[in-house]
Amino acid sequence: MTEAATTRQKLPLHWKMGIGFIIGLVLGLTVHALGGSIDGLHTGAKWVMDYITTPASGLFLNLIFMLIVPLIFSALIMGVSEMGDIRALGRIGWKTLAYTILLSGIAVGIGLVLVNVLKPGVGVDPVVAAQMLTENAERSKEIVAGIHGVPKGMDMLLSIVPSNVVEAASSNGAILSLMFFALMFGIGMVLTDEAKVAPLRRAIEGIFEISMTLINLVIRLAPYAVACFMFNLAALFGFELIIRLGAYVGVVVLALGLHMVVTYGVAVWLSGRSPLAFFRDTQEATVMAFSTASSNATLPTALRVADQMGLPQKVSRFVLTVGATANQNGTALFEGVTVIFLAQFFGVDLSIGQQIMVMAVCILGGIGTAGVPSGSLPVVAMICAMVGVNPLGIGLILGVNHFLDMCRTALNVTGDLALTTLVAKGEVDEGPVVAAVAPASAPAPAPRD
Repeated sequence: MTEAATTRQKLPLHWKMGIGFIIGLVLGLTVHALGGSIDGLHTGAKWVMDYITTPASGLFLNLIFMLIVPLIFSALIMGVSEMGDIRALGRIGWKTLAYTILLSGIAVGIGLVLVNVLKPGVGVDPVVAAQMLTENAERSKEIVAGIHGVPKGMDMLLSIVPSNVVEAASSNGAILSLMFFALMFGIGMVLTDEAKVAPLRRAIEGIFEISMTLINLVIRLAPYAVACFMFNLAALFGFELIIRLGAYVGVVVLALGLHMVVTYGVAVWLSGRSPLAFFRDTQEATVMAFSTASSNATLPTALRVADQMGLPQKVSRFVLTVGATANQNGTALFEGVTVIFLAQFFGVDLSIGQQIMVMAVCILGGIGTAGVPSGSLPVVAMICAMVGVNPLGIGLILGVNHFLDMCRTALNVTGDLALTTLVAKGEVDEGPVVAAVAPASAPAPAPRD
């Protein structure tokens, strides 16, 4: 084997994705500069997007999502069953819930403080804003129309309990229902005689390992998919939209950055770990989240990173699986900033009480938002309608939403790993329950690559 080949093999996946990101961005910006506008793109560039980059990136996400249901189902069941007793589940579950609410509250608080101090919605050019609202009018109407079918209040709580598990497993929007069923299934395994459920536990462990193996094969395509994602985004929009809404984008990114560095840094330090080592160890998951803009698609990578960090599997499987949907600090922060930004733009003066209500709903929205690309937009429209802001104003931010979606998903996934380190403090990794029936001389399983 040559030295060059050895170097290629040792190049970490997140570096490969970074290279793909840069290549796609540079090529996309070049195409956009030559075309000048979305309608002015060269015929050849449109052909590449229609028949190569868009299908390739879509295929990558479909392959990941195809395996997400068996992975979430098996990981959550194993995470619950490996705790061994209901008291351990209750302890870890309550710690997860408490830290999730705390971290989400801090995230939304940071966002609301910055958006009120910097006021990005006040200085938006009305001519440019009118143009963007007109361009995105149809998409805005679709999003607003979609909020009428979203369950609210008690109906939202009842919708978490699935009447049809197969239907819940077939819908990204019903992922909470699938997780509830998996949670109950895991509790049932804990309460059932060990001898009777041991074969089933081994089978579910096998499903988990098979899902991880297949996803690890698919993940090898990530650098190429990232290049396709960035090519499409840069070729269509360039940097013009980000420049037009520079103040809004700047506030969101600044708030996300502060929450990641300061809040997560302190959280990791309180858990007894080095913040610098934590951010270094989680690079791959953060880059994957940024590239795919999907917490669910990044779950396999986050699980592998948690194993490499030495976090207890019974904690990481439970917290990361639940956190992919429930612990979305970046989403909650984005929703709060966006609602206040649109209120400022439309001249709606929100009182302290209304902003506290926005904060509370954003925390709940962050918990219930589907971990798929742009899953938070209907929640933003719903909150706008609640506080008297025209929900169709969401068209103002649709052009920059994908970029911000990438940024907030990176925070979401990093936050899941920070949450796991907090919950794992004081918890002992006793290994999988099935390992207890193995011979004492059996070697420990090798870590997954």
